[in-house]
Amino acid sequence: MNEVIEWFRAMLLEPSSTQTIIILSLVSGIGLLLGKLRLGRISLGVTFVFFVGILAAHFGVVTQAELTSFAQSFGLVLFVYALGVEVGPSFFPSLRSRGIVYNLHGLGMIIITYILILGLHYWTDISMPNMLGIMSGAVTNTPVLAAVQSTLQSTYPEATDMVAEAAMATAVTYPLGIVGVILALALLNGLGSRKSAKSKEEFRTAYVAEFEVINAALFGHTVRELVAMTDKHFIISRVWRNEELILPTSQTQLQERDHLLILCHEEDLKHLEALFGRRDDKQDWNRPDINWDAIDAKLNSKRIIVTNPKLNGVKLQALKLRNKYSINITRIDRAGIELLPSPDLYLQTGDRLTIVGESVALSQVSKLLGNSIEMLDKPNLISFFFGLFVGCLIGSIPLYIPGMSIPVRLGLAGGPIIVGILMGAFGPRLHLATYMTNSATQLIKQLGIIIYLAGLGLSSGAGFVDTLLHGAGLQWLIVGFAITVVPTIISGFLSMKIFKQSFSEASGMICGTMANPFALDYAVEQTKSRTCSVAYATVYPVAMFIRIISAQILLLFFL
Repeated sequence: MNEVIEWFRAMLLEPSSTQTIIILSLVSGIGLLLGKLRLGRISLGVTFVFFVGILAAHFGVVTQAELTSFAQSFGLVLFVYALGVEVGPSFFPSLRSRGIVYNLHGLGMIIITYILILGLHYWTDISMPNMLGIMSGAVTNTPVLAAVQSTLQSTYPEATDMVAEAAMATAVTYPLGIVGVILALALLNGLGSRKSAKSKEEFRTAYVAEFEVINAALFGHTVRELVAMTDKHFIISRVWRNEELILPTSQTQLQERDHLLILCHEEDLKHLEALFGRRDDKQDWNRPDINWDAIDAKLNSKRIIVTNPKLNGVKLQALKLRNKYSINITRIDRAGIELLPSPDLYLQTGDRLTIVGESVALSQVSKLLGNSIEMLDKPNLISFFFGLFVGCLIGSIPLYIPGMSIPVRLGLAGGPIIVGILMGAFGPRLHLATYMTNSATQLIKQLGIIIYLAGLGLSSGAGFVDTLLHGAGLQWLIVGFAITVVPTIISGFLSMKIFKQSFSEASGMICGTMANPFALDYAVEQTKSRTCSVAYATVYPVAMFIRIISAQILLLFFL
């Protein structure tokens, strides 16, 4: 029996590579189990892994330092790179139309946060590494902490105490970071209307509108000739002529009183109205609940997924689908963003095309595009690992900024997320297979952040309780709560009162900038609107990128 106890003690308490893996796994498992606990609608989620690691370190659990450090670094790289690949396809499209407005508001909120941080830094004498650690918890963004730690370690390899203190500052302020945003949103909820304007219900890069042809200059011209008359990109997806539904081709001639269903950019509506003669707005074609299957009942409609690897990165116009098969592409969905099927659009593996045409033509196009779900289930690990390699390499390149004696490095947080975004957005144009199923992406992201948080807690938790009870913990807590609430209230007030956004838009933007999905749940429950989620998804990747990079730059100015 004593031998069993001794073996068990050695496996759990004596530092070794095996013991480190066991402890990391145990901390992760317990943390995820506790993450299911909720207080009302609030939960710490995977962040419980961080606190379990802190608790284990507090009670004397010691792991092999080199392996724990490796786990943190590798987990961080996996998380930020997978995050970049995930948001890459929608990153640049989201910067169009209202996405620009949402992201400018998010940028303004980040600027307000940094102004507040600088003021509190000089007023309280809290060091900038600790202040940025406090901010990481206050805005519930642990990748920012990772970026700060990476910069500290690369600049001062011996500054292990500073690295640990920054992590403790994050741990102290994180719980109130979640609650503070919800309290601020509750306060802002009474300042504006909960309902979005009808035209703002959904963010789209492809806008659907109906026009009536009353411009005599267009009578008798073909669709091909019409497209050549303007530099605006649009698609005629359907034509109603004397109540008959027609699927247009490039040779279809326009006639007086034809009603055209057009896919275009929203900002081009006035130009197209002047071109065709009149816009018919009796029907809202952008409602999220519109039944397209019923509308296309007289036609054959099919959703086809691009899985043919030869088409990855090929321009849509190069396929000449409309001329060869007499079909019409009415919608393209990419990573949740609806894109305008313009001739210059580069197809990517995983794109979902809604195509209307005859049954035989649809079958032929389906074979051409692939439409094989099984193909998407195979992970593209070659591009994934080369992406990690390039991301870490770029993160290590010293960037010399005038006026700074120390070069800036993007580090393991900045380099991989930039490469991930670029791979997700432009990889297919280089014929790189970057597509991963949503389940695979989520698995890699979750695995990465969990391993990182477990290692972070174990490496920095030894002095946590003492700091909280006898050190600067209370001051950090108050400062962190201010960093959470003040920018949220200021940004929300400006958005709703000055820029006339609805509460659903403002709350979604705030939650995306703060990387706070729990506050998003509260906002969606209050507004019953998809606009919250759309604004969140639009702002989140840009805000994450800006916070990671800007935190490192600010830190270097004070080291």
